[in-house]
Amino acid sequence: MGVENFGNAIGSKRSLKRSRVLLTARLQTPAGDVEARLRDLSRKGALLECAEPIDVGSNVVFARGDTVVPARVAWSSGRRVGIEFERMIDESEVLVQLGRSPAPAAQPRYRRPRLFEEDVTEHDRQRARDWGLSVGLNIIG
Repeated sequence: MGVENFGNAIGSKRSLKRSRVLLTARLQTPAGDVEARLRDLSRKGALLECAEPIDVGSNVVFARGDTVVPARVAWSSGRRVGIEFERMIDESEVLVQLGRSPAPAAQPRYRRPRLFEEDVTEHDRQRARDWGLSVGLNIIG
């Protein structure tokens, strides 16, 4: 169950990453709510297995957790339906559904300087020694 990019295969309109999943979801249809299994999710749409068949072209509302978005049934085959979202959902919405969180923003790294490594100049080493003596440290090296 990883993220796969199916690319632009010949005759394919798909270009966004799709994540294979197995989660519960709900479709609000003109005939009422339909419980479904979410099998595949991207920013543009989803593949679902529904308890009841839904007609192609039907307007539905996809609901999974806090993600609620209008959609249209693009295709149907037996109990499986492919829906296209009315608007692309944010990548963070996809990640939330997958139980992942967006990568944190890069934080500054605070670490000790490597004063006695080969890439430190002798001048910088001497400055470190002088500073150490000024604050009461004896920097050896």
